Amino acid sequence: MSITPSGNPPRTGGRLRNEDAHQSVLEATAALLVENGYGALTIEGVAKRANVAKSTVYRWWKSKPALVMDAYAHETATRVPEPDTGTLAGDLTAFVTDLYRIGDDPVRTKALTGLMAEAQLDPAFAEPFRTWAATRREIVATLLTRAITREELPTTTDLAHATDLVFGPFWYRLLVAHAPLDPADAEAHVTTVLRGLAR
Repeated sequence: MSITPSGNPPRTGGRLRNEDAHQSVLEATAALLVENGYGALTIEGVAKRANVAKSTVYRWWKSKPALVMDAYAHETATRVPEPDTGTLAGDLTAFVTDLYRIGDDPVRTKALTGLMAEAQLDPAFAEPFRTWAATRREIVATLLTRAITREELPTTTDLAHATDLVFGPFWYRLLVAHAPLDPADAEAHVTTVLRGLAR
């Protein structure tokens, strides 16, 4: 153990403990969401899993929807990070490949479709869900903007519409389930999108 000049052990402030507790709550929420779904998730259950007081959870998140989407955003950022391969084709293929990997996990697929359904039915949940979705769209918009800077795309590219084209197959296949979400399809889907944007 290290010793301070006063001869006493160094003080460990509350910041580290708070950060650890915050992380534990996010991880507990994400785990319970996958295990039981949004409807069965409770703040009490999260606090118990994270080994923190319920008041601690409410101090950081004002509601269950805010907590759930914050936790899901944290997990998604880890599972589907922003790529930077040097080309738009490489960036989008890496991103979409990671995105489609949810198709290999039926439990996570069910959790995400449950969140989408909840956002249509619960106005209090709709806004946090849209905020999360916007952060994922911002990543694709960033990839497209970089491509415009590299002159891979024309400056007149409609970023919002192009982003819709990237996410369209993902959401449609996820919700309708008419075709699988297969990471092996990512490159072909990206090629089709880029061919359309080039025109």
